[in-house]
Amino acid sequence: MTRYRVTHRTSYRYGLAVNDAYTVACLLPRDRDFQQVNSARVTTTPAPDEFVETRDVFGNRIVQLGVHHRHDAFEISAQSVVDTHVPAVPTTTQPWEDVAAAARGLRDASATKIGPYRALTQASTPAHRPELLAALANRVFPPRRPVVEGVAALSREIFDTYTFDGTATDWATPLDTVLEKQRGVCQDFAHLATAVLRWVGLPASYVSGYIETEPPPGEVKSIGADASHAWCSVWTGPDEQGGGWLDLDPTNDQVPPTRHVTVGWGRDYADVAPVRGVVLGPGSNQLMDVAVDVTRLSADP
Repeated sequence: MTRYRVTHRTSYRYGLAVNDAYTVACLLPRDRDFQQVNSARVTTTPAPDEFVETRDVFGNRIVQLGVHHRHDAFEISAQSVVDTHVPAVPTTTQPWEDVAAAARGLRDASATKIGPYRALTQASTPAHRPELLAALANRVFPPRRPVVEGVAALSREIFDTYTFDGTATDWATPLDTVLEKQRGVCQDFAHLATAVLRWVGLPASYVSGYIETEPPPGEVKSIGADASHAWCSVWTGPDEQGGGWLDLDPTNDQVPPTRHVTVGWGRDYADVAPVRGVVLGPGSNQLMDVAVDVTRLSADP
């Protein structure tokens, strides 16, 4: 078990004072089988006139903030302490086709819980070059390959073939561009992995969170640290058959991820964007700065 302290600050500075602002933040970690949230809170400067914490349809913790008076700057700070450990890899040896068929056959509560992650979304659909996605899917998921083996191969393929480049894309870059350039950031690689998995019929979710900023002595610094991180999770079949959800981080080729803190998950980035909102006031420039720090507090020997 490893304990982490996570601090995430998002600061806005406006060229002219605004009259009103409304923000929705997905910054508070949630519990998982292998993660326990000890404390988590969101604070702001200035203090909000409206503060509501709720849960979205995926069970993520959402904070709604309203600042209904004039201000020329706004900072949102989330602080949390989380215990986590590396989850076990599912023991299933089922071929991926059988898992995809099982996903199609789900009914009742299971279908409601897992079904939304089968559908390709705009962020995980190539509009112009579907053949590139199909070729990637065919390489890593040949007929009758065991599902866990295929997931590991997908992570390795993206890690080996695609280059991490913070200047190549932005939050709205379509998947076609990522496939053609073979460059991007963790968000792009998470969308690409979910697209491949859903293409072959495997339910896959987009996971938002953090990765340890400074690794333990002797370990390599992870790609994508010092910012929010993204990876994905795939359903490998029913629990009673040795399946369950398996996380993969193709940016660092980790199956499962080893130094990660989960905030939430959804179908793609739009479902779990860390901060989004609107302001009302005179038109002017807006400057945004984001700072993330993930610190290891303790670890079992």
